[in-house]
Amino acid sequence: MEVSIAIETPLQDDVRALVADLNAYMMPLTPRQFQFQLTVEEMAAPDVTLFVARDAKGRAVGMGALKDHGRGLGEVKRMYTLPTLRGQRLGAKLLEAIEALARDTQISRLVLETGDAPGFEAAWRLYERGGFAPCGAVLGYPDSGYSKFYQKSIGQ
Repeated sequence: MEVSIAIETPLQDDVRALVADLNAYMMPLTPRQFQFQLTVEEMAAPDVTLFVARDAKGRAVGMGALKDHGRGLGEVKRMYTLPTLRGQRLGAKLLEAIEALARDTQISRLVLETGDAPGFEAAWRLYERGGFAPCGAVLGYPDSGYSKFYQKSIGQ
């Protein structure tokens, strides 16, 4: 499938729809107090860069964000691909775009928090295939047993 990936504003209806789909998927998997979702408005902050994947018709089919925490630390956020397109390496392409921007902006370490429950297996595979390694809790997230944490050092 032909897709293009570009930096875009999250303040678009089709991106809002992706965020709503992601939130709806995650809601039954983890207690709400252990879900750390950026809202669309938070994703529009200057320290967050959103990548949107679009199909040949221009339809938003996936997304992923990089949050810059300063001092060489970046966080992967809001990774999502439409369920009908999973298995086509779209998540890997989004992750590659995030890593490329991280390198370009002097980020040397990427971290992320994802769920640690049935339903998150595809996310774990994506991150592990992308070179991320499990680690302890990061960025003040609680070590609740509902989260799984990953990190990756990236070369400059």
